[in-house]
Amino acid sequence: MFSNKINRLFTTQLREWELAKVNYGQLEKVKTKKLDFGNFEVFVQFNPERIRSSAANVDTKSIEARPCFLCEKNRPPEQRGVLFGNNLTVLVNPFPIFTRHITIPSELHTDQRIRNNFNTMLSLAKALPQFTIFYNGPQCGASAPDHFHFQAGNSGFMPIEKDFRNGRLAQQLSENRGIEIWKWTRYLRGIITLKGYNMEKLAKAFDSIYDRFAEVQSDRPEPMLNILAGHSSSGWIIHIIPRKQHRPTQFFDGGNDQILLSPAAVDLGGVIITPREEDFTKITKEDVEDIFGQVCFKENELL
Repeated sequence: MFSNKINRLFTTQLREWELAKVNYGQLEKVKTKKLDFGNFEVFVQFNPERIRSSAANVDTKSIEARPCFLCEKNRPPEQRGVLFGNNLTVLVNPFPIFTRHITIPSELHTDQRIRNNFNTMLSLAKALPQFTIFYNGPQCGASAPDHFHFQAGNSGFMPIEKDFRNGRLAQQLSENRGIEIWKWTRYLRGIITLKGYNMEKLAKAFDSIYDRFAEVQSDRPEPMLNILAGHSSSGWIIHIIPRKQHRPTQFFDGGNDQILLSPAAVDLGGVIITPREEDFTKITKEDVEDIFGQVCFKENELL
C-alpha cells in the first residue's frame, strides 16, 4: 500500500534528518487554545516555525529573486521523497503543523494551478486515506505560488472534518447520480462541499464551481480557492472554500494592531496558525470573525 511507503518515509526521515526530527519533537510543546463560537470551535496554534509560510513574500519580484525551495535541486540533501504518479513526489514537511505533515510538489517547475490537477488531488486522497489533502491557491496562502504542489496532514486534525460529519452546520442542496452538493450555514465561512464515489462526476461538479468563480475573478490567474479533500469508505468529501482576499487588514497593520495571519486551507479548516506568541495571546473570537469575513465569501454569496 502507498500509505505504508509514507509511514516508512517518516520513520527514516525523522531518524536521519535532524531538522525534521527536532521540529516534529517540538510539536509536543506547541501551545493551543480553543475559541468557542457556540455551534462550532476554532483552535489557535502558536507555532513559531511557521513564520516562513505565514510571512512569505509572494509578490512577483520576491518570487523571482529566490531559489524555489520545492525544486529538487534546491531541496536539503537530507530530504528524501516517494514518487506518486508520473511527476509528484511526497516529502516530509520539515516545518509541521500536523504530527504527520507532507508536501507533494510536482517534479516540474510549473505554476500553482488546480484546473487540470483536481483528479490528481482525489487520487492522492484515495491513496492516503489517513491524510487530508489540501490545496492553497496562488493567492490563497501558497508560499510557493510558482511551483505546483499539494500538502496533506493527518485526518481528523481540523474541526471542519468533525463539523461536517455531525450534520448540524451543512445542508444538502442536491444529489445527482450519487454526487451530493452541500452548503454550510452559521459557520462564518462560505463553503461548498462535494461528496460522492465517482471521480469523474466530482470533477465535473468541481469544474462548474471553478468556472463560476473564474467569471467573478477574471483578472486573477485562477479563482481564489482553498480545497480540502479526504477519502474513506464513504467516498470522497471535498470542501471548497472560495476566497475574495489573500490577507486580512490585520496582517498589514502596525504596532499592537497587527496580527501576522495569512489564512490558508488549515486556518479556514478551523486551526489558525499564529507564528508569533503575541498574536496567539491576543487573538479573540471577534478577530477571527472579522478575518474570516474579510477573506471568505459570505454563505449567501455562494449558491
